[in-house]
Amino acid sequence: MANVVKYRTAKGENRYRVRYRKPDGTQTDKRGFRRKIDAENWAAEHVTIAKATNSYVDPQGGRVKVEALWPAWIAAKRTRCKKSYTNTLEQEWRVRVGPKWGSRELSSISNSEVQEWVAAMSAAGLSASVILRAEALLSGLCRQAVKDRLIGADPCDDLELPKKKRKEHRYLSMTELIRLAETSGWRRPIVLVLGLTGMRWGELVGLRVKDANLERRRLWIRRNVVEVDGELVVNTPKSDKWRQVVYPAILDDDMRSLVDGRKPDDILFEQPGGGFLRRTHGPKSSSSWFYWAKKHADIDNELTVHDLRHTAASLMVRAGANVKAVQRQLGHTSAAMTLDVYADLFDDDLDAVGEAVNAMLLENVGKMWAKETSEAA
Repeated sequence: MANVVKYRTAKGENRYRVRYRKPDGTQTDKRGFRRKIDAENWAAEHVTIAKATNSYVDPQGGRVKVEALWPAWIAAKRTRCKKSYTNTLEQEWRVRVGPKWGSRELSSISNSEVQEWVAAMSAAGLSASVILRAEALLSGLCRQAVKDRLIGADPCDDLELPKKKRKEHRYLSMTELIRLAETSGWRRPIVLVLGLTGMRWGELVGLRVKDANLERRRLWIRRNVVEVDGELVVNTPKSDKWRQVVYPAILDDDMRSLVDGRKPDDILFEQPGGGFLRRTHGPKSSSSWFYWAKKHADIDNELTVHDLRHTAASLMVRAGANVKAVQRQLGHTSAAMTLDVYADLFDDDLDAVGEAVNAMLLENVGKMWAKETSEAA
């Protein structure tokens, strides 16, 4: 229940304040109303009705600074998110979000101001991915403030945000893939496995000898190894689900040489001298083995190791694999995702559909024409 009380200011002016208890039982008040009716209306809307409908927002909550929410928010993320992801969030906070918004009170942030921030990042030439990540972090903190009843609404709602530009995939032909593998030295099996199975680099790095089934030509994807701040971290696959991938018979000899005489828990593809493989440097870095492999194979320098996954997808589609099989091999969450990512690979299917429908029409039209001709005779 709220009480409206009259009081005098230091200047001797009459004012009204609303005294009430918050949902946690503590007492507070709202001062400064010139008219009693204004105080009563405020009390009805923001206290009586709000508490009854469980929509109460603490008027003082908006004075909390954004930086005060950050420790608990990122700690919650660490309980369920992978280290590589939380490290990205921490970097984003240090570089863009914290310096801009950390010292601001929640209630002082307006939607238009956040929109100006987004526009400024875009004007500065930052990529859509970077802008979306920064905005999502700020919005995540503000949504938490809304859940905690510190503010009534997220100031990041309904923003005009940039769209990610889809990177054009680079697909190698089978001839190019084999040529690239042959110029990769001892990494030849690595290039072939990536380019023929579609697994991710971290998934290949995490394979153990026991994950290889030579009889069925299967590899079990049970873990993913990523490099975070120079440290290799072993985690679950990207979708948090184990899966099997099939490899072609052309790799039988390579896989047998990797498995024979080794212990089940040995790393299947390991660095010379032992240990997990390390990720290559950038695709244009002359200190990268992949750079020189491409150069000697006469393949354009824009190709990345991850593009070998796209090559595998294209070879599977070209070989006649259906979208569901491609989805399972690549570890996508749904066939719709596979179609979205590789829509260009299925263009030929549209041509086939058109040809099939046309043939069906011609066949039926021919039957109808023959029937009409016989009836006329």
